[in-house]
Amino acid sequence: MALSPETRIQLFQMQAAIRTAEEAIVRHYHEQEMRCPVHLCIGQEAVSAGACAAVLRSDYAISHHRSHGHYLGKGGNLNAMMAEIYGKATGCSGGKGGSMHLIDLDAGFLGAAPIVGSTIPIGLGAAFSAHLKKEDRVTLVFLGDGAMESGVVHESFNFAVLKKLPVVFVCENNLYSVNSPMHVRQSHVRRLVDIATGHGLPAADGDGNDAEAVYRLTKDATDRARRGDGPSFLEFSTYRWREHCGQNFDHPAGFRDEQEVVSWMERDPISIHRHALIDEKIAHPDELDRIYAAQEALAASAIEFAINSPFPDPNTAADHIYA
Repeated sequence: MALSPETRIQLFQMQAAIRTAEEAIVRHYHEQEMRCPVHLCIGQEAVSAGACAAVLRSDYAISHHRSHGHYLGKGGNLNAMMAEIYGKATGCSGGKGGSMHLIDLDAGFLGAAPIVGSTIPIGLGAAFSAHLKKEDRVTLVFLGDGAMESGVVHESFNFAVLKKLPVVFVCENNLYSVNSPMHVRQSHVRRLVDIATGHGLPAADGDGNDAEAVYRLTKDATDRARRGDGPSFLEFSTYRWREHCGQNFDHPAGFRDEQEVVSWMERDPISIHRHALIDEKIAHPDELDRIYAAQEALAASAIEFAINSPFPDPNTAADHIYA
C-alpha cells in the first residue's frame, strides 16, 4: 500500500503532537498542580498515530490507562485533555476523571479506564452494537501486553470471532507490565499473536516504532472488518521510555537495564519517520522543524488553558454518577 506524501507528513505531525503534549506534562508535573497520576506513552507514539489514521472519525476507539496517544490520535481535543489532567471543569470528563478517564464522543473516542483488560469487552460491545444496527463503523480496542493475561481477553476474542464483529484489537507490546518484564510473566515459547490465532482470529505482528507500517496493517484490518469479514488482532512491538506511572525515567533506580532503554531510544519512532521523509525527499528538514515547533506551541497553549480554567463547582460532585 503506497501512502501519499500528505498522509506520511500527517503521521509525522500526529506523532509530534503526542510527544510534545506529553513532554509538556513532564515539564510541569513537578509543580503538583496536575490532579492525577499520568501514564506516558513517550516512545510509543507510532502506534497511536498509525492506527488512528487508518480509521474514520465516525469509527470508535477505546483505550486503557496509557491513553493520551490514543485520545489525541483519534482526534480528541488537546485543551480538554490537559484541563482534565489538571482537574478543571473544562476537561473532557469535567475534571472528575483525570488522565486515565479521557473521553471525546465527537471524535469517536469512547473512553479509557485504568483497570487492565476492563475496556476490552466494552469496545467489543460497541462493535456488537454497530453490527446489530448495520452501521458502517469499525472499533479499535487498544490493549497492552499485560492485558493479554486477563481472562476477558479470551472471552472477547471468542465472541468477536463467533459473531464476525467489526473490531480490531490493537496490542502495544512494550515488553513490561509495571516493572515486570515479559519473561517473568508469560511463556517464552509462544507469541501474543499465537493466542489470537488460537481463537480463530486473523492476526499479524509489526514494528510498533514505524508509524507507516502500523498504518498499513491497521488499514488492512479495518478494511476487512468494514467488508463484513470480521475481527483482527494486531501486535506491535514498541517501548515506553519513562516509568510505568509518572514523569521520570526508572532505569536509574534499577527497574530496567540502562542499555536496553538506550537501545530503544535510539529507535525513536519520530526520528525514524523524520529521516525517512527527508531521505525520500517527501519533506524538507525545515518543514518538519516547523511542524514540530507548531505542536510544541499548541502543547504550551493547552497547559496555559488548563491552568487558567476553573475548577468544577463542588455542587456538581454528585452529577453523572448514574445514567
